[in-house]
Amino acid sequence: MKLTLIAVGRAKDGPERALFTHYAKRLRWPLEVKEVDGKRKRAGKALKNQEAGLLLDTVPGGALLIALDQAGCPCDSVAFARRLADWRDRSGGRVMFAIGGADGHGTALLNRADATLSLGPMTWPHMLVRALLAEQLFRAQCILHAHPYHRE
Repeated sequence: MKLTLIAVGRAKDGPERALFTHYAKRLRWPLEVKEVDGKRKRAGKALKNQEAGLLLDTVPGGALLIALDQAGCPCDSVAFARRLADWRDRSGGRVMFAIGGADGHGTALLNRADATLSLGPMTWPHMLVRALLAEQLFRAQCILHAHPYHRE
């Protein structure tokens, strides 16, 4: 499986990036990160649409696109592992996760997304979302391979 995280904004050095790197290195599957930056002169819907276009430009044909969105489907870790296995099987192993800008995703990205996923109803800093996702991907890998990292 090849996983890609596409995100608005550039990660800076710090504890969030270190935590992301810690879990990304533990994955058996490669986890690539593609970052895009929108023009800050725009605001609201115009900025969201621009960011959606930039993110969509990174999505190759045949890849399954999962939008991380507060209004997305929440699931526990076991359900996420099952969904990840299903996404892997449906996409030939190419799964991409999109993290939008501060105002969320534009309509074009949400319409293109094969699924939306919520990390819960709370608002998380975008750089911390990367670390949370990397940890859940590692946990899903452990669940799918019956590794004892995950405990219920």
